[in-house]
Amino acid sequence: MMDKKTALISQVFMTFMMALTMSGFMSLIELGPTVDWLDHWPRAFLIAWPTAFVLTMVAWPTAMALTRKVVRPALKDDLSID
Repeated sequence: MMDKKTALISQVFMTFMMALTMSGFMSLIELGPTVDWLDHWPRAFLIAWPTAFVLTMVAWPTAMALTRKVVRPALKDDLSID
């Protein structure tokens, strides 16, 4: 398990990359490759990034708990002797 500082910095980088990509991609679909799109994208990103960061802080514990439930049975199966 990673320490809290590493997890926090990882979430900052991951949410930055995801918000940048998703806000650009979704606004490109909506507006097309236009000057209006280039004007809209930074504003969409500035809304998306903090939203994504807060959501990961809330969703991370639930995602980790679900992951442990899915992975643990698989690990037990891998450790069993045939």
